Amino acid sequence: MTPDPRPTPSAPPPIGSRSEFSAALLWGIETAVARPARQMWWVDSDFSDWPLSDAGMLDRLTSWLRLPQRRLVLLASDYGQVPRAHPRFTRWRADWSHAIEAWAPPDDVGLQLPRLLLDDGPVCVHLMDALRWRGRATHEARTARTWREEVEALLQRSSPAFPVRTLGL
Repeated sequence: MTPDPRPTPSAPPPIGSRSEFSAALLWGIETAVARPARQMWWVDSDFSDWPLSDAGMLDRLTSWLRLPQRRLVLLASDYGQVPRAHPRFTRWRADWSHAIEAWAPPDDVGLQLPRLLLDDGPVCVHLMDALRWRGRATHEARTARTWREEVEALLQRSSPAFPVRTLGL
């Protein structure tokens, strides 16, 4: 019997502050990339509190997106803050637009979006209380699957958003 070449994931970090939420997101991305996941879903109302312009994270995502059949799906009700708050991510995304999709939910759902990072396996980072910065990062397959089903159902009702290039007259 040959040993499993995939690294064992580190323990999920606690989420009890804004910085711990950022650390948990980076843990989720690192764990998903190391698995290696084929898809990731990022869900938030506007992504303003995510470490999207972190250089190390973008390097890991670049390596991950170079692999075949990788896809990153973003779901937010408002992408207006992303170019201002995360210019590095916005520029980087233009190079990977073939593998990154951005969606907006119907208007009746927009303010109720959860803050989630999911992969196609057991990785789940969920900020449950944005006011007190309380959340949970986990490897539980059942939790991740339940959230994926909800996000997929929401994506079916969503429309493309946050174009890489805007057309002008």
